[in-house]
Amino acid sequence: MSVLRTIPVEDVLDRGQRAGLKRRLSGRDLTGWGIGIIIGSGIFTLTGVEAKDHAGPGVVISFLIGAVVAGLAALCYAELASAVPTAGSAYTYAYATLGEIFAWIIGWDLLLEFALGASVVSRSWSGYVASLLGLPEQWFGEDSTVNIGAMLIIAVLAAVAVAGIRESSWVTNTLVILKVSVCVLVVVAGLFFFNAAYLDPFIPPAQPAEVSADATQQPLLSALLGWKQSVYGFGGVLTAAAIVFFGYTGFESLANMGEETKNPRRDLPVGLLGSLAVCSVLYVAVSFVLTSMVDYRDINVAAPLSAAFTDVGAHWIAALVGFGAVLGLTSVMMVELVTIGRIGFAMSRDGLLPRKLSQVHPRWGTPHRVTLLGAGLIMLIAGFVPITELADMVSIGALSGFFIVALAVPVLRHRKPNLNRPFRVPLSPWLPILTALACLYLMMNLNVLTWIRFGVWLLLGLAIYVGYGRRNSRLSSRTTSPTEAE
Repeated sequence: MSVLRTIPVEDVLDRGQRAGLKRRLSGRDLTGWGIGIIIGSGIFTLTGVEAKDHAGPGVVISFLIGAVVAGLAALCYAELASAVPTAGSAYTYAYATLGEIFAWIIGWDLLLEFALGASVVSRSWSGYVASLLGLPEQWFGEDSTVNIGAMLIIAVLAAVAVAGIRESSWVTNTLVILKVSVCVLVVVAGLFFFNAAYLDPFIPPAQPAEVSADATQQPLLSALLGWKQSVYGFGGVLTAAAIVFFGYTGFESLANMGEETKNPRRDLPVGLLGSLAVCSVLYVAVSFVLTSMVDYRDINVAAPLSAAFTDVGAHWIAALVGFGAVLGLTSVMMVELVTIGRIGFAMSRDGLLPRKLSQVHPRWGTPHRVTLLGAGLIMLIAGFVPITELADMVSIGALSGFFIVALAVPVLRHRKPNLNRPFRVPLSPWLPILTALACLYLMMNLNVLTWIRFGVWLLLGLAIYVGYGRRNSRLSSRTTSPTEAE
C-alpha cells in the first residue's frame, strides 16, 4: 500500500493498445491542436495588460522568457510522450517514475488547470460575443449574475468532444487556420502604424508599485524575501513573464493524445515542438506591434488590439481582431474539454477515480462519461465565478505539472535506460533540472493568494486520494498481485 508504488512502463504501453480509443490523429492534426489551445486570451488580452501594468514594451522580452521556459518543458514532454504514448500524459509519466502519490497530485493539478482554463476562456468568449453582436451584458458579460453565454458554449463544444476525436480535430483545425490568419493580419497591418518613439525606453525604469493593503496580492518570492514591490525595470519584465506564461499553457494537452495518434513516437514531438514554435513567433510579433502602435501607458486593457487599431482609424481591422478573438477562444475551449476527458479517463482506468468514468463510448470511441462530467462542472464554474478569481490558478497548475514532468525525464532514464526513446532531451539531466528550476521560479512570482488557493486544492485532492484512490488503485494489494507493481 505504499504511496510511492509505480506502474510498470510495459503495462502502460500494453494498456494503450487495448484501451479502445481510436487512432485517427496525424502530426499535422496535433500541430493544429496545439496552436488551437495555445493561442487564446494570452495574445488577445494579456499582451496589453502586462505591457501597461508591469513591463512596457519589454513585454516582448517577457514573452520570449515564457517561450524559453515553455520550450524547455516541451522538450521534456516530447521525450516522455514519444517513449510512453498514453492518454494520461504527465499523470502517467509520474506514475511510472516518481510514484502513485505524485501521479495523483499531478493529475489533480492538471484537472484544475484545464477546468479553470476552460472556465476563464468561456467567460472571455461570452464577453467578446456580446460586444460583437450587441447581446445583453446581464447574461453575457462579466457583471452578469449567471453568465449564460459561457455555459452555452461549453455545452455545445462538449457535444462535439463526445462525438469523436476526429470531429473535434476538424473543428479545431478550421478555427486555427482562421485565427492564425487574423494574427498575421494584425502583425502586417500594425507595421504600417509603427512609431519608434513608443519603444523608447524599451524597458521603462523601475518604479515603486502602489502599495496594496492586501498582503496576499504580492508575489510569493517578494513576500518571503521582504522585497519592496516595484513595476517596470527588469523585475517588472520577470513578473510579466510569470503572468504571460498563462498564454503558453495548454501545449501539454497534446501528450494526452498518445493513444489516439496514428504514429505517436514520431507525431507527438512534431506536434508539441511545432505548435509551440509557431505560437511563440506570433506572441512576440504581436506584442512588438502593439507596443509600437500605442504608448504602453495608454493601452486599453479590456481589448488592447482592437482598441489600438480603432485609435489609428483602422476600424475594419479592429472588427476582425474581435472576430479572431472569438475563434481563438473557441478552439482553446475545444481542446481543453477533450484533454479533461483524457486525463480523467486515465485516472479512472487506474482506479484513482471511479472506474465507470473510464468507459469508452461503443460508437464514438471517446471517454464520454468523464467528458460530460467535466463539462458540467466547468459550466457551473463559468456561469458563476469571475475571471479575476480564476486566471492565476491556471498558471500555477500548469507550472507544477511542468516541474514534475521535468524531474520525471532523468528518473525514467535511470530506471529504464533501455526504453526506446525516439526523441531525447539533450544534456540530460542538466537541462531537465534547469527546466524544473525555471518553472519553480515562475511559480514563486505568482501572488500569495494564488498559492493559498493552490494549497487548499491540493489538500482537497489528498483527502480524496487517502479516502478513495489509495484503496481502489489498480496497484492496491486488494486487486493486484505483488508482481504487477514495481
